[in-house]
Amino acid sequence: MPGERLDLEALSAHYGTSITPVRDALQMLSNEGLVTIKPRSGYFVTRVTLKQLRDMLEMRKILELAAVERAAQKITNEIIEQLESVHDGYIGEDDESYDRYMNENRRFHCLIAQASGNQELAEALGRLHDRLVRFMVMCRAGSTLETRHAIVIDALRKKDIEAARQAMCIEVDETTELVLQRVIQEEGGSWHLGS
Repeated sequence: MPGERLDLEALSAHYGTSITPVRDALQMLSNEGLVTIKPRSGYFVTRVTLKQLRDMLEMRKILELAAVERAAQKITNEIIEQLESVHDGYIGEDDESYDRYMNENRRFHCLIAQASGNQELAEALGRLHDRLVRFMVMCRAGSTLETRHAIVIDALRKKDIEAARQAMCIEVDETTELVLQRVIQEEGGSWHLGS
């Protein structure tokens, strides 16, 4: 939970390792903005304001649209096949299937970003997905996104830049709306809505 203190000893026991690798991992998570380090207090799950969340979602849209436009020009049949394979992760409504779906959804978007030919774009989008995943899991939009992803794949296969851009825009907008609705509904009392 955001703001929760992370116990080094408990984490090292859970992962069966010494404290040093746990500390190193938390430092890496801090560099990604997922963990906050407070001197003489410890490690905490980073709190995110509603404004920060909106900013991240807006940045996601910018990056996703840039990636899909470029990918539509350069995509290979091999990448199309890999994109089609992610639908295997969309089957089922149980938690295990949904965890698999979240991983496959990230993979789907990262494959498109990689197909853009811009490694910096792909890495930035991957980091952003990592920061957003804790909010994305709240909306469970698997079947809707599966349909949207199929439309994106079809447009990419045809190398139709405008159709790919439009399909990605619709998917990102729908996901953004779902995430914001769910966050405000479930955590609204603890958020500074204007912040």
